[in-house]
Amino acid sequence: MANDRDARGDLGVWLGEELRCARLAAGYTSQDQFARELGFDRTVIVKAETGARPPSEDMAGRIAEMFPDLCNGLYVRLAGIARRSNGPIPGWFADWVDVEARATSLRWWEPLLIPGLLQTEDYARAVLSTWRRDSPDEVEAKVAIRLGRQSVLASADFRVLLDESVLHRRIGAPEVMAIQLEHLLAIGARPNITIQVIPGAAGAYAGLTGAFAICRGTGRVCYGIPGDGGAGHHRPGPYAGKQHSAHVR
Repeated sequence: MANDRDARGDLGVWLGEELRCARLAAGYTSQDQFARELGFDRTVIVKAETGARPPSEDMAGRIAEMFPDLCNGLYVRLAGIARRSNGPIPGWFADWVDVEARATSLRWWEPLLIPGLLQTEDYARAVLSTWRRDSPDEVEAKVAIRLGRQSVLASADFRVLLDESVLHRRIGAPEVMAIQLEHLLAIGARPNITIQVIPGAAGAYAGLTGAFAICRGTGRVCYGIPGDGGAGHHRPGPYAGKQHSAHVR
């Protein structure tokens, strides 16, 4: 695959070249063969070797197990640095974005926020602005990415279950929340989208401790577990055996 980025000034590209050299030196002349041994899709091997996407934490750990002397034993640490400097879609989130974009069905449970796929622009901006390390331009880039992800709703079967408190929690100005609720009513009328609410009167029940999402498509099942600020994990199901991190809200 052609790559016009310079390894001398791009850590991701340099790591990719080091990985490719290690793979070939170990006798893995085929990326498909290497992917099977590693337990990941060939596409992520290609992206790691070209520097298009630094490997996830789990993938980097598996590579380091296979090649313990790679980058003088610093491969995992360097891959982490490359992921953090990889633009508005960090490598650990890009894995989920790829899976989500190819989904034929999505199931989402959310006790805290409107899921990102159902957020209006202003609601998303209010949520993403709480991460105070980001500049206004970085926030806008993330808002654009979040809105772009919503294109999957044109075809995927999307079912979401919300805790009632999500509808009462004001995110942004009152008019932002009002427009967001109107959006839920409108988009929930689509035949492929179902929105259900657990009433507050239900009290305590399993699931209040955190959100999760289940994604089906292209022969695999993945689930995501958001953590603080929406950072969490997505784990492929029985058709692929490795875990990656993802920002799924």
